[in-house]
Amino acid sequence: MTRIEAEVIETERLLLVPQRVEHAREVAVVLADPALYTFIGGEPATAEELATRYARMAAGPSDPAVSWCNWVIRLREGEEGDGQGRLAGTVQATISPAGPRDEPWVVADIAWVVGTSMQGRGIATEAARGLVRRLEQHPVRDIAAHVHPDHAASAAVARAVGLEPTDEWHDGEVRWLRRLLRPEAR
Repeated sequence: MTRIEAEVIETERLLLVPQRVEHAREVAVVLADPALYTFIGGEPATAEELATRYARMAAGPSDPAVSWCNWVIRLREGEEGDGQGRLAGTVQATISPAGPRDEPWVVADIAWVVGTSMQGRGIATEAARGLVRRLEQHPVRDIAAHVHPDHAASAAVARAVGLEPTDEWHDGEVRWLRRLLRPEAR
């Protein structure tokens, strides 16, 4: 499997821009509300902590079969009077091989987070749809997300991009799944 790189993704109202270390300070401000971490755990990261994390992510995973694709979500210039390119949150995809060794396939685990002040506008759904459309252009068979069972807003985003809840749990979250390619279509 060839690594997949994050590239700019355009939607009607948003630009998903590949995440860089330079975004850390702005992301720290947008994601500073402790309420954002109610379902995902943890606490807001400082700009310095994010810069360190983003540098590590930019270096990429040690496994050449895995791709880490990370974006910041920006409103298009002047969208809803929010200024030029205001940052709203982040989306990400970890793309890796799955399945048995004799018939492997590729799965993309996706996630999204939108700052509290930007929620309720469909931004997470639009960003996740843009990400899924991009993943559909690659040989990805499954798209998955992990959603806390009480997080109705994230469940709505998952459902909007065609994911369905499974019986699988990981760290207190339900695995949602969308199968893009049937095994015989690979």
